[in-house]
Amino acid sequence: MAGKSTMQRKKSEGLTRKFFKNPKVAFALILLVADAVLVALIIAYVPYTKIDWDAYMSQVNGFLGGERDYSNLKGDTGPLVYPAGFLYVYSAIQYVTGGEVYPAQILFGILYIINLGIILFIYLKTDVLPWWALTLLCLSKRVHSIFVLRLFNDCFAMTLLHAALASIIYQKWHLGLIIFSGAVSIKMNVLLYAPSLLLLMLKAMDISGVISALAGAALVQIVLGLPFIISYPLAYLSRAFNLGRIFIHFWSVNFKFVPEPIFVSKKFAVSLLIGHLVLLIAFAHFRWCKHEGGILKFLQSVIVSLKPRLAHASSSSLKNSHDSGTSLKILKKEHIVTTMFVGNFIGIICARSLHYQFYSWYFYSLPYLLWRTQFPTLLRLILFIGVEFCWNVYPSNVYSSALLFCLHLIVLYGLWSAPSEYPYVTNKELTRNKKK
Repeated sequence: MAGKSTMQRKKSEGLTRKFFKNPKVAFALILLVADAVLVALIIAYVPYTKIDWDAYMSQVNGFLGGERDYSNLKGDTGPLVYPAGFLYVYSAIQYVTGGEVYPAQILFGILYIINLGIILFIYLKTDVLPWWALTLLCLSKRVHSIFVLRLFNDCFAMTLLHAALASIIYQKWHLGLIIFSGAVSIKMNVLLYAPSLLLLMLKAMDISGVISALAGAALVQIVLGLPFIISYPLAYLSRAFNLGRIFIHFWSVNFKFVPEPIFVSKKFAVSLLIGHLVLLIAFAHFRWCKHEGGILKFLQSVIVSLKPRLAHASSSSLKNSHDSGTSLKILKKEHIVTTMFVGNFIGIICARSLHYQFYSWYFYSLPYLLWRTQFPTLLRLILFIGVEFCWNVYPSNVYSSALLFCLHLIVLYGLWSAPSEYPYVTNKELTRNKKK
């Protein structure tokens, strides 16, 4: 027993030394502590801004009171438009906080730090940014406000999304899909990641694996929505998954420069949808599937091979799988994160309207995206500051929204023009990782 305890202690000490040997890890921990202090100061000294909290609590009270008809769940800002996971999360928050704002702010402050910790973990594992650039993840005035001064449900949705991404970069696809579905159940914006995620799943798993992972995600939605699906299915599906909502022009941060009659028109919505699809297809064909011969050849190979890629693979074929392309391939962490973040960013650019809390949908991916471009560091910083500036102009105006749109397009161009890297882990990299 003593020998075993000594071995465990030495192993733990070795891991600790390896952990702190990387200065970026130590710097990330310092950032986490410093931001925790900042969050505490914000909660203590910056006045809370009442926006959606009372509406959330009214909707939760209706649910806890036994109401299962989604058309009757309303608050002072309007009807409930989020899936069922939202109600469970905010019911738990109400139970813990008693519906009071101050303890809820503390809870959201803890959530902010957990989310930042997950994001820093992803950044450290992909190692795309220089150590000092990790500071950018802590510098958004708007994002701090979204978490601890506004208490929006976007915070929980994006934290779960980032947790799903952390699982996926370790090839935990089924777990990642379950967490991803949980994020969707709180707010539907998470579906902007879905096209990229599906493509990555087709690359990393055989068809049976993709189907089982999707079935697990669907099961989460069914279980969470079951009380409403059984009682009033049409009301639930039409309210919780309404893709045709028209947003108020005044609150638009991204398209305030578009005249209101055009902004609310169906033609504008259809044009943005077409643009979204075209950009996704273009990136999928020329960027994400470049090394597979394009999206059509890749999909053709998936259709032809409707059997598990490793089901009958011998040990020798497994050994050479990363070169031959005949078996399941392990995706690089950088390829997974880049594909997910870029896919979401395309959705952000083509979103009909971005409200202030929607900045949390892509802020944490912005430094990563900027460092995936070939832009000089100074331009990257200018773009980052410019985007942050636009999101802090209140109310948004023609100039700030036009500037934001242009900045987004510049970032997208940088991502498009950057070299496409090989997406799969090679034998040499596998051997090196095992030695580590």
